[in-house]
Amino acid sequence: MARTVLDRSDAVLALAGVFRKRGFEGGSLSVIQQETGIGRGSLYHFFPEGKTDMARAVLDQVNDWFEEKIFAPLRTATDPRQAIADMSREVAGYFLSHERVCLFAAITLGEEQETFAKSVKAYFTDWVDALTGVLKIAGHSPQDAADRALDAVAVIQGGLILARAYGDDATFLGIVDRTEKQLLAPTR
Repeated sequence: MARTVLDRSDAVLALAGVFRKRGFEGGSLSVIQQETGIGRGSLYHFFPEGKTDMARAVLDQVNDWFEEKIFAPLRTATDPRQAIADMSREVAGYFLSHERVCLFAAITLGEEQETFAKSVKAYFTDWVDALTGVLKIAGHSPQDAADRALDAVAVIQGGLILARAYGDDATFLGIVDRTEKQLLAPTR
């Protein structure tokens, strides 16, 4: 029996779980219905363009969270150490509470990656740029700040993969902690 969905945001949360577990390609409409308990009529009511519309809504929700909790605080930081510590804490909490999956990375794995390429690139660019800015405030040269920011985001993303492979939250927490320390280390 289809469950009652109060509004579109409830559906987006349910869909995020399916896309985290199965990616875009593995989330067929029948699988989505089965795993969310949302009927076909409700899905098309909230997402008239189908599965692509569903994935866009999920990515928008994730991006909104990152904008509020990660990107904006980094962009407006006056204390780089605190901003990086806050970013590390928020990122660790977010990914551990969401099955160690980055939905933006998961969406890029299937044949539909071009459909979401602009959103995925914007997400990672926003993160790297915001982190670069705070590292410049910390006294790093523009190139060193950009390199460290890019490396940090790449290491965190890779850490998610390793943590899932090992089935171990401690792996990810250790990677985030070491990444934070490397970001705050003096210029090489």
